[in-house]
Amino acid sequence: MKMTYREAVREGLRHVLKSDPRVFLMGEDVGRYGGAFAVSKGLLAEFGPDRIRDTPLSESTFTGAGIGAAIGGMRPIVEIMTVNFSMLALDQIVNSAAALRHMSGGQISVPLVVRMATGGGRQLAAQHSHSLEGWYAHVPGIKVLAPATPNDARGMLVAAIEDPDPVFIFEHATLYPVEGEVDDPFQPVDISRSTIRRAGTDVSIFAYGGSLGKALQASDDLTTAGISAEVVDIRVLRPLDEATILESVSRTHRVVVVDEMWRTGSFAGEISALIMEKAFYDLDAPVVRVCSAEVPMPYAKHMEAAALPQTANIVAAAQEILGRHG
Repeated sequence: MKMTYREAVREGLRHVLKSDPRVFLMGEDVGRYGGAFAVSKGLLAEFGPDRIRDTPLSESTFTGAGIGAAIGGMRPIVEIMTVNFSMLALDQIVNSAAALRHMSGGQISVPLVVRMATGGGRQLAAQHSHSLEGWYAHVPGIKVLAPATPNDARGMLVAAIEDPDPVFIFEHATLYPVEGEVDDPFQPVDISRSTIRRAGTDVSIFAYGGSLGKALQASDDLTTAGISAEVVDIRVLRPLDEATILESVSRTHRVVVVDEMWRTGSFAGEISALIMEKAFYDLDAPVVRVCSAEVPMPYAKHMEAAALPQTANIVAAAQEILGRHG
């Protein structure tokens, strides 16, 4: 069965709203407008205003309300329009949601799910297009997911709502119209493991979210050049599935990490450091990172495309570390 990424998230929401009366969705324009990306379209009519709640433009306030509701026994899902706007709620997220279990000696859990769009590629310029999920993966006390397929988008949401601790789901905004296969009947998705999307022997390409499709296209292009590239979908940024990464390195001995964050302080840097610490002697070449240019995301289409990691950059990086130039 096929559906778009947008439909898959909506189906995940519908599933958890039907399954548990404690679940409710809140955020800016999630009700009458149907969500900034039309993800929640129709849910207000189906579940009513007590379960689908429009909020004021105040990220700190409604994220804090979600934390309070979770502590009080509800299962809130908070939608933040884009990761850029989530900066306004950082105090609630880092100092409350992520810390309360530890600060209370395990007495207080915060079963909160926060969804937000991330990433560039839609000509929305710097305040709507950045990829900051790696910042959240820095914070202990929360789980960070980055589904790249419709099946993961639906299944991870359902798994997240069952988690006793805060789970943050980063949905790359360019993926919403993308269609893909989903499990029928529905199957939960493991939110503790990465997954290998394509097996290979010459080089490992690690990617997640909006970069996965580019990594798979790069793998296709490399195949025509006689290079077998393994593509690993990281998909769970915290806790990071180190075993799948290290096993892939042990098979291919060369690594390209694709990450839409800026190179400095990127999540790609974390993966690279992990490999250097635990798989250094498996490497036949230095790890290569393919990241965004270190500039605020441009508006102009050609400038934005130049700032983001592209398939050609991934192919060139793989060819470089293999010593085979196209």
